[in-house]
Amino acid sequence: MELWVTEYQTPALGFACKARETLRTEQTDYQHLSVVVTEQFGKMLLLDGMVMTTEKDEYVYHEMITMVALNSHPHPKNVLIIGGGDGGALREVVRHPGVEKATLVEIDERVVKASRDFFPELSCSFDETKAQLIIADGVKYVSEHKNSFDIIIVDSTEPVGPAVELFSKSFYQNVYECLNDEGMLVVQSESPFFNQDVIKMAYNGINDIFLLTRLYLANIPTYPSGLWSFTIGSKVHNPEEIKHECNLPCKYYTPEIHQAAFKLPAFVQTIIAAGE
Repeated sequence: MELWVTEYQTPALGFACKARETLRTEQTDYQHLSVVVTEQFGKMLLLDGMVMTTEKDEYVYHEMITMVALNSHPHPKNVLIIGGGDGGALREVVRHPGVEKATLVEIDERVVKASRDFFPELSCSFDETKAQLIIADGVKYVSEHKNSFDIIIVDSTEPVGPAVELFSKSFYQNVYECLNDEGMLVVQSESPFFNQDVIKMAYNGINDIFLLTRLYLANIPTYPSGLWSFTIGSKVHNPEEIKHECNLPCKYYTPEIHQAAFKLPAFVQTIIAAGE
């Protein structure tokens, strides 16, 4: 008998992968967690039935949610990551030469445990000297720290369950106050094809608070539609301008991709136009 794992991306669309083995399935205090081995993408982590990361294409998401801000900020010394308990974004941040400290705040310690058990290429970041791992509520953490970080990266699931508050305007305001005077915020803002309401929620909320707000795109095969968006808010620096090229070996990100990612298709421009 064949085993297939299906993520229902919309009520009328599912993304299915043939799986060889189930490594873990559990209900944590916050969400349902599964780790399976798929034939196409290798090991796959799912939360509440949604694909979070896979061995084969994780680098696209993790490079693009981190490197754009890291390379457009002139001195990204102190970085905060909210969510991202698999460690992939943290891995990219700590290897950047401009970063002196990276703090990851994850609410669900079972996500960290699953990454340590099954995704060593991601969880290796937890043991880096630059890294600090805190198991706590990221919303609360941000509200309690003012003028503390150069960059804040919100590596969250879509706005359901524990991630709902991470898309609220009050959270973005607290992030603004948590950043220093030249700070930048980066969030993942879902698919332009299937999640236009989420893009509007994130873009408009950030645009109401930050001086500069930009949306950029990347191609991620295992995420709904394969076309994914990120929204970046900046107090001072234009995220489209590369301040320094660190020459890190990346699989997806390049300086050319950095600038091309902000060139949006017409229909995506229409999605965000109302918020500008």
